[in-house]
Amino acid sequence: MRLVIVSGLSGSGKSVALRTLEDLGFYCIDNLPLFLLKDLALGLKDAGSEAFKDTAVGVDARSNPGELKNLPGLIESAQERGVACQVVFLDAHTDTLIRRFSETRRRHPLTRPDRPLAEAIKLERQLLEPIRQAADIRIETTLTNVHELRDLIRVRLAGEVSPKASILLQSFGFKHGIPHDVDFLFDVRCLPNPHWQTELKPLTGRDRPVVEFLEASPAVIEMRADIAAFFDRWIPRFETDGRFYLTIAIGCTGGQHRSVYLVETLCEHFERGGHKVMVRHRELP
Repeated sequence: MRLVIVSGLSGSGKSVALRTLEDLGFYCIDNLPLFLLKDLALGLKDAGSEAFKDTAVGVDARSNPGELKNLPGLIESAQERGVACQVVFLDAHTDTLIRRFSETRRRHPLTRPDRPLAEAIKLERQLLEPIRQAADIRIETTLTNVHELRDLIRVRLAGEVSPKASILLQSFGFKHGIPHDVDFLFDVRCLPNPHWQTELKPLTGRDRPVVEFLEASPAVIEMRADIAAFFDRWIPRFETDGRFYLTIAIGCTGGQHRSVYLVETLCEHFERGGHKVMVRHRELP
């Protein structure tokens, strides 16, 4: 029996996550009051039905703050009764959440006549902090669209039975900021930069001329080999320790050439090793 608790900031994508889990065969319940979680776990165990074998519940800040603080204890109690629990927490920058509410014209659940949206989001962060701390998986959705979030949920939850770790590889540009919630981050700005070659500047690390330029540099080949060797050695240790989801970010200056090339080639390397890999190029359209 498996219970996934989906929580996070309003507007961060909880509904998308729950709908994706429902498509994957989960029995989903949205906005479950936390005081019912223990009874739900007991009921799921006693029901013994295949229909409830995989269940997901959405939990938000409307629960009593005291109940939110008790979540770790509720999870422990459910696990003692044979229900495997997993907490997924979705987050996004405040500016992004404000923009999303403005675009959808939805009302934030904690807004009041004397509490504007920004203050409601701040309060919600404070209330949900116990759940964020207890989360097994944290997903930052500031730069993630609906389709990418669905892919993340599928990779991180549907692939759990695989003996191989699922890997998210992400390229980015340092000049646009460092990505949040990554397990490993590599800086490859020391490598030769195709940006300074007039004919290569408008291309990306997926284009053949850029690939040939980079692969002509021993430093690029050594960097790729060292990163691959590091993970070949240590991923099995993470898997032994129960870590089946890894997010690896590789950054260059603009996120267009070097980091994109390394992400693409490392994807091939990890797939040959039997891993399920998802690729995101943050700075590419």
